[in-house]
Amino acid sequence: MTPPTNPPRPAARLASPGPRLAVSIAFLVNGFVLGSWAPQVPVLAARLGYSETALGLLILVFGLGALSAMPLIGVVISKGGSKRPTLATQVLLAAALAFLAFAPSTAFAIPAAFFFGVTLGGMDVAMNANAIAVEKTRAKAIMSSCHGFWSLGGFAGAAAGGPLIATFGPQGHALFVGALTLALLWPVYRFGLDDRTLPVVGAAVPASGFASFAEAARRDRTALLKALAIGIFTLFAFFPEGVAIDWSALFLRQDLGVDVAASGLAFAAFSAAMALFRFIGDPLRDRFGSVPTLVVSLFTASSGLCLIALSGELFWVLVGFAIMGMGLANVVPVAFSAAGNLPGLKPGVGISIATTLGYSGALFAPSAVGFAAERFGFSTVFLTLAGLLGVLLAMTPLVRNADRVRSERLASRSDQVAL
Repeated sequence: MTPPTNPPRPAARLASPGPRLAVSIAFLVNGFVLGSWAPQVPVLAARLGYSETALGLLILVFGLGALSAMPLIGVVISKGGSKRPTLATQVLLAAALAFLAFAPSTAFAIPAAFFFGVTLGGMDVAMNANAIAVEKTRAKAIMSSCHGFWSLGGFAGAAAGGPLIATFGPQGHALFVGALTLALLWPVYRFGLDDRTLPVVGAAVPASGFASFAEAARRDRTALLKALAIGIFTLFAFFPEGVAIDWSALFLRQDLGVDVAASGLAFAAFSAAMALFRFIGDPLRDRFGSVPTLVVSLFTASSGLCLIALSGELFWVLVGFAIMGMGLANVVPVAFSAAGNLPGLKPGVGISIATTLGYSGALFAPSAVGFAAERFGFSTVFLTLAGLLGVLLAMTPLVRNADRVRSERLASRSDQVAL
């Protein structure tokens, strides 16, 4: 029998739940910190006297920080694996929200927002790369469920943030978030997968001499173009998610008149629905395939955005955010899985490209939304986003690679069992 392309991992390591637990906790922590930011947004805006446009510019600084960190973390991962960058960025993230909550003026808020973006964005690339490495050691997909833990964290952060701010103030809330982030560092350190020794899928050069270098260059160029295309896809997919994170609390307070304690409910509904459908997303993807799964998902998300824009009542707005979360749940995880497993790229390179382009949608779109919402209203913004998701329907064939990767993973596992 022909041996598998990728050397088999030890059976005990393949069966161990530790690495999956560790990377799931990392996703949970990252989502929790970002979810905790959502109810802090209107408080920060009120304290510093920001309009929607000014707040959008601060969010833009946050985005610049994240985007500056993402490619650098990708380089670090390609040289030394993803575990240590995940741990380092989680330590720094523990202080990030507090810096913003204590910022007394714009002069302090700008560097605090940049630092928040660096730590959150850097950890995002590292933990996604680690999740892809863990997925390569298992017979079934795990990426959607990892993002499900991120959404659970986002739900917990957004739902608890409002009451905690009302009880302890924004500074006390931020310190609590930081302490919990540090406390959850230990399981990530203890059980996290050290992926420095994992093979690069499809990276072997089949010939020698000049022909081998030409073939490697051609394959790398093709893989890079595919990674860029998937990154553009995720960029558009992240637009509505970024709006939910940064503007949902202000939308509820400004347009629907809710108080600060209830301001995180929209993002909480969004995150709870997203978490549920991410946990069932892996078996759906394995059964029906990536493209059919995403077609249904995009139609669902567009419906939720239309309901948010047209309902005008709190209950139906929250239902709309939940429906949008259901629809968007598996779009980005499947795209990341496809990008992170592209043949011919070193670990961390494909996912770094996809996250850098993709998260620019989540990070830069909200700044544009602040400008648009101040002039045209949030309803127009939500309807525009619903139309934008229609564009993604034509781009869904880009993620077929995720199904191919699943087939290779199952074939490799079968060969290991046969051996």
